[in-house]
Amino acid sequence: MSLLSAIIRVTVLCALLRLAVFDVRWRRLPTRATLLIAALFFIDALVIRLPIHDVLAHLLLALAVLVICAALFAAKMLGGGDAKLACAVFLWTGPSLALPALAIVSVIGLGVSLVSLATRRMAAEQRFPPLRALAMFSGTRGVPYGVALALGGGSVIALPLLAMR
Repeated sequence: MSLLSAIIRVTVLCALLRLAVFDVRWRRLPTRATLLIAALFFIDALVIRLPIHDVLAHLLLALAVLVICAALFAAKMLGGGDAKLACAVFLWTGPSLALPALAIVSVIGLGVSLVSLATRRMAAEQRFPPLRALAMFSGTRGVPYGVALALGGGSVIALPLLAMR
């Protein structure tokens, strides 16, 4: 992996972490940030000279994820920002890392859902800072599933950074 590719992946990881915080605070995921993450995939693909058939495989997976997430959005089971972010994350993972990414996102999503459920009656006006942060996960405003997508997807996207010497 080149230094430029590593910089791109760290940038994506930072953008994902920022989106996770944004989702917890406001239950929104800005489209521009999601588009930036998706666009950086294509720049990274050019930098690492990913073959066109691999780029197409990544695109087909992202399209399949978009269709599934659109159906979940129509059924009011997933937010629109979460659907777009899932598409961008799976564009990055591609078919070879889709199942590990899905597993990690699911486990983190379960944890986020349980915390949201456990804190649903917690008042947002907590004086103790750790409790105030925990109260931001309250399920009364919806589950911030962008956290799971950002952390799970980000971990898979950043995996090649661990192999750098």
